[in-house]
Amino acid sequence: MARADLSGCRLYGIVDLNYVDASGVRTITEQLLTGGVDIVQLRAKDRDAAEIEQLARQMHEQTRERDVPLIINDHPDIARATGAEGVHVGQDDVAVAAARSAIGNDRIAGKSTHSIAQAVAAAGEGADYIGFGPLFATPTKPDYEPIGLDDVAEVHRLVALPIFCIGGIKLQNLARVVAAGAQRVVIVSGLLRANDVAEYARQAKAMLP
Repeated sequence: MARADLSGCRLYGIVDLNYVDASGVRTITEQLLTGGVDIVQLRAKDRDAAEIEQLARQMHEQTRERDVPLIINDHPDIARATGAEGVHVGQDDVAVAAARSAIGNDRIAGKSTHSIAQAVAAAGEGADYIGFGPLFATPTKPDYEPIGLDDVAEVHRLVALPIFCIGGIKLQNLARVVAAGAQRVVIVSGLLRANDVAEYARQAKAMLP
């Protein structure tokens, strides 16, 4: 399996079990894919590994049909076992090299970053992409101060990797995020709480460069 090419990816959706009941994962995943999300991540903090693996297998059946990469948050072993296309790690998780060793060189390894220095360091670690944020306050990351929009253009100048801006991004502020220099975004609660998830995704994607 060749490592997925992320250069054309713009909109990254996360199926976060803090917002979605496990019984609704299949439906939400289908809606995200129908709306044109380019990457889907399963984020299941504090859930049993067996449950995460079961959900990952279910989601991968759906994402594989649409040729959309599935990323597993925090669990390289589950990503490897389920055939998911990659893993995403945070600043306090295993290093990118360790994650890649666990999943294989043909898979994607992404990393969360919260400053320009961390973004540059993640590129040096060999990450395939980074998340950069949180740009705005978000209940998804309550322990992190929002970093605002001032560094968005600079991080794109310094880091050649695909950069997915994240944190409190919604349709209402997406134009500001793009104007600040963002090319790719992650949207979590805005998508998952939308009345029409697929239409929300379509509108968001249409606003991205």
